[in-house]
Amino acid sequence: MGALRLATVAGLLLLHGCAMFEPEPEPEVVEPAPEVVVAPEPVVVVPEPEPEPPPKPAPPPPPPQQVAIVLSSRQPAYEEVANELSERLDNVAIYDLGDRSQPPVLAFRQINDSRTDAVVAIGLRAARSSLALAQVPVIFSQVFNYQDYGLVTDNSRGVSALAPLDAHLDAWKKLDPTLARVGMIIGAGHDSLRAEAEIAAQKHSVDLQIREAGSDQETLYHFKRMIHEIDGFWLFPDNRILSPRVLAEVLEQANRRRVPVAVSNDAMLQMGAAISISTVASDVAATIVKVLERMRAGGTESLPPLTQLSEARVATNDALMKPEVAADASDRNADGEAQ
Repeated sequence: MGALRLATVAGLLLLHGCAMFEPEPEPEVVEPAPEVVVAPEPVVVVPEPEPEPPPKPAPPPPPPQQVAIVLSSRQPAYEEVANELSERLDNVAIYDLGDRSQPPVLAFRQINDSRTDAVVAIGLRAARSSLALAQVPVIFSQVFNYQDYGLVTDNSRGVSALAPLDAHLDAWKKLDPTLARVGMIIGAGHDSLRAEAEIAAQKHSVDLQIREAGSDQETLYHFKRMIHEIDGFWLFPDNRILSPRVLAEVLEQANRRRVPVAVSNDAMLQMGAAISISTVASDVAATIVKVLERMRAGGTESLPPLTQLSEARVATNDALMKPEVAADASDRNADGEAQ
């Protein structure tokens, strides 16, 4: 029993010894974890905005367009219209073709080199020169026989040289209610004038006799034949069919037969006309301005060949009117004028 215990103890010791001398296991090789490299975030440098350049100064507005007013001469009828235009338009330059120190070519060189956008030509010479030399649209006035000179073109328009014919007969009938038969002699090319006269005559219950003449002698011939059949003669400023000699004879015969003659120029009252129905400078100028505005807005195509006026100025030679008519005219206006 004792031996058995001894053997058991010896066995345990042996086992214990074996356990004490058992080789240790090789240590595990642990690979190091990969190093995590954190890349720095890029630094974005935001440039500061450059200051805006100061605004450029606005260019000065161009000077206003200029209107050139071209006169055939300095006669009062032309100059009055020019003065009225100067009051209605902001920027005008006036050229007088009657001034020999400034020939037309030089005047239009200045016009074409300026900021002129339109020419207003007053009188026949001014109109013809403007059509030939101006490089801008032309408005002409104070020209009766405009058709003969080709003054209406793609680049030009006109204003009537006469007060409205309805105003002519209206004033005449007010002065002389007995007026019933009127004679009229005109040259070729005035179809629109004839039509206007016929409409006015019909409106005022006047029997209008119209003859067409081709010369001053033919005018005199027609006048001598109609003088016995009319109680008034309507004289138009058609210099193609009138000469100073024939004009004087027409007025002399009319006065001898007590047939009043109506004209469109006050100066003819001193020559023997009885009544003058003429244009009004302010009305002519206002009409030109209207034509100019329409021309600037829509070109010449928007305009009729000739624009009519609106007003009339009436003056009488009381010594040559019928006695009852002259007395009535004197009562109405001591100066013999009305408008």
